[in-house]
Amino acid sequence: MNKPLPIATGHSACPHDCPSTCALDVEILEGGQIGRLRGAAENDYTAGVICAKVARYAERIHHANRLLKPLQRVGEKGAGEWREIGWDDALDLIAEKFVQAEARHGSETVWPYQYAGTMGLVQRDGIHRLRHAKRYSGQFDTICTNMAWTGWFAGAGAMRGSDPREIAKSDCVVIWGTNAVATQVNVMTHAARARKERGAKIVVIDIYDNATMKQADMALKLRPGTDAALACALMHIAFRDGTADRDYLARYGDDPAGLEAHLKTRGPEWAASITGLSVEAIEAFAALIGKTPKTYFRLGYGFTRQRNGVLAMHAASSVPVVYGHWQHEGGGAFHSNSDIFGLDKSEIMGAANRDPSIRFLDQSRIGAVLTGDAAALPNGPPVTAMLIQNTNPVNVCPEQRLVRQGFMRDDLFVAVHEQFMTDTAKLADLVIPASMFLEHDDIYRGGGQNHIVLGPKLVEPPAAVRTNHFVIEELAKRLGVADRPGFGLTERALIDNMLKKAGYTAGFDGLKGDRWIDKQPDFETAHFVRGFAWPDGKFRFKPDWTGAMAPNRPPESLGPQGPHTRLPAFPDHVDLIETVDEAHPYRLATSPARQFLNSTFAETPGSRSREGGPELMIHPDDAAREGLDEGAIITIGNDRGEVRLKLKLSETVRPGVLVHEGLWANSDFLDGEGINTLTGADPVAPFGGAAFHDNRVWLRADSDPSMTESHLKTGRVE
Repeated sequence: MNKPLPIATGHSACPHDCPSTCALDVEILEGGQIGRLRGAAENDYTAGVICAKVARYAERIHHANRLLKPLQRVGEKGAGEWREIGWDDALDLIAEKFVQAEARHGSETVWPYQYAGTMGLVQRDGIHRLRHAKRYSGQFDTICTNMAWTGWFAGAGAMRGSDPREIAKSDCVVIWGTNAVATQVNVMTHAARARKERGAKIVVIDIYDNATMKQADMALKLRPGTDAALACALMHIAFRDGTADRDYLARYGDDPAGLEAHLKTRGPEWAASITGLSVEAIEAFAALIGKTPKTYFRLGYGFTRQRNGVLAMHAASSVPVVYGHWQHEGGGAFHSNSDIFGLDKSEIMGAANRDPSIRFLDQSRIGAVLTGDAAALPNGPPVTAMLIQNTNPVNVCPEQRLVRQGFMRDDLFVAVHEQFMTDTAKLADLVIPASMFLEHDDIYRGGGQNHIVLGPKLVEPPAAVRTNHFVIEELAKRLGVADRPGFGLTERALIDNMLKKAGYTAGFDGLKGDRWIDKQPDFETAHFVRGFAWPDGKFRFKPDWTGAMAPNRPPESLGPQGPHTRLPAFPDHVDLIETVDEAHPYRLATSPARQFLNSTFAETPGSRSREGGPELMIHPDDAAREGLDEGAIITIGNDRGEVRLKLKLSETVRPGVLVHEGLWANSDFLDGEGINTLTGADPVAPFGGAAFHDNRVWLRADSDPSMTESHLKTGRVE
C-alpha cells in the first residue's frame, strides 16, 4: 500500500511539559494524518531542532491503542472490564455522581485534578473554571516547580533571567542539574553554537554521566543533594582569590560582607568532603568562571528535587552575583521566564467565581488525601468524586501504594479524560477519550524560552474523541453553572480575548499568521541592571524563608510545609536529605529518560524500543560487593515499599548511588509496582513540593524461576 503523501505544512507548538515549548512545522498528509514534525527554523530559540520523540509524533497520534470510545467500568476496580458508553451518557454520569457526592459531603468533596500533560492554557487550565464555579476543592501544584521556583525567587525576586538565546553568546555555559539532551534539547543547540563559534567551554553538573554530561568539557559528578556545598565553595574561592566583583556586590547584594564572613569555613576542602568531588576539580571550576565574565548559568529543575532543593537553587543562583556575571551579554543566569509573558488567564480559569474560603489539597499528597489523612484533607470532608485531566497520578505521584489504595476505594468515583489507558485510567470508573494537541486550538508560553506560540487545530480528531474544553463546557451545562463568567466561549474566543487584553490587538487570527510573539525583556530588565526585583533592588543572599516571598506559596489552609527552622540565613549545605544508613545504604534518583517525557511517550513503540525496559543502574563496584551480575533481577525498597526490576552495571553512576531512568508504566515492572512506590510525598521546606530524586533504599538479590527470557528482555510480566 502506498503511503499517504504530504499535502501541506501546518504550524504549532509542542504542548508537553518541557521548558522549551518548541515551535513546530507539522507535515500534514492525505487523509488527515500527520507525518514528520520538525522544529521551526525561523524561530530563533527552537532554531529548527526538536527532540526525536516529538519528531515521531505520528506514532502517538495514530497509535493503535489510543482511546477512541468512552468506557464505563463494569467489573471490580482495576479488573479491566469495560463497556462502551455514549458521550451524553458519560457526561450525565459524571454530573450525577458529582451532584450526589456534593449532597452527602458538600462541594469540597469533589476534587478536579489536573496538571501539565498539555501546557496549553485553554485545554490545561479550563478545568479551574468548573472548579471555581462549583466551589470544588482547590489544588496546590507541588509536583514540579515548587522547590526550583522558590529557590530562584528567594534571591532574584522575579521569575526571569538572561535571555536564553544568549547561551550562544557565552564563553562558558554551566548546565547545572538538568539533563538538557533528554529534557530540553534547545539548550544544547545554543551551547553547541557557543562552543563552535566562540570556543566556549561547557560545564555540566549532575549526579551521573548522563547524555548531557558526556558532551561536557568539564563534568562534575557530585553526590545527590550536595549542590549547595559546591556553590558555597565557588563563592568562597571568589572572595579568597579576588575574583568576586566587589563593586557589583556593593550595588546589587543585600549583605555581601555577611556572606563573605559566612563562607570563610566553606572552602573547597569542606565542599569536597560533602560533594565527593576532588578539591582540584572545584578549584578548576572556580578558576574557569573567575576568568570568564561571560559565564552563563543554565539552572534546571532536577537538582532541586531534593529535600534541600530550595537551598540548592538559591545557592547556585547566588554564584553569578558574587562573580558579577550578570553584567555581561552571554553571562548571568536563567531558570524560568514564567514572569515575562503578561497573559491574563482569569477568564479561562473563571477566577471571578473563586471563593478564597475553599480549601486547597496538595497535588503531591494525593495518596494521603485519598486515604483519609485529616491533615492532608485538611480537616474537611473526604474526597469522593474526581475528574482527572492531563495527568497520571497512579504512575507519577509519590507514595504509590497509598495512591493506589486511595483509588481502589469503593466510595470514590473517578472519571479520567485521557488519550491512552494509563495506570490511572485503569483504576477509574469512567474513561473518556481526549484529543491531542494537533486536534484542537490552544496557545502556549515557554518557561524555558521567550515566546508565546499559537497551536491552532491542524487535523480532525477521531470521531468519538473530545477536547478538554468540550468536557468542561458540557459539565457546566449539566451542573447548572454554564451562565457563569468564562463559559459559553470557544477556545478561539478565549485565546482572542486574552491576547487583545494583553495588547496584541491582532488576536487569534493575527497570531496564526505571525506564529509566535517574542516577549523577551530588554537587556537591562533581563539582567536586573536596574536592580533585582525587591524594593531595595538587592539580590537576597539572606532570604526571608518565612515571609510571603514565594511565587507559589501554599494557601493558609494547608499549614506549614516543611522544617523552616533548619533553613540557614545564608547559602549553605544542610542535610535535610534522606541520608543513607546501615539499613538503607544506597541513594536512589528517579531521573528522566531521553525517549519519554514523564509518563508520556511510554506507550509509543519508537520510544519503548529505544529505552528497552525498566532498569536500575548501579556502579560495578557496588554490584561486585553485592555479588550481582549484569541483568540480575533485584529488589530495592524502603519504608514506602519495594520495587523489582533488572540491574544494569554502569560506571556512569557514583558508588552508593542508584539511578532509574524514565517513568515506565507500573505494568512494565516485574511486580506491577512502579518506581514512585519508593518516593516520598512529605512536603519540602519551606513551601512544599515532592523530592523525587531524594530516596534512600536497600537492595537485595532476587531470583524467580518463573522469569522467562522474554520477561528479562522487556521488564514486564505477561
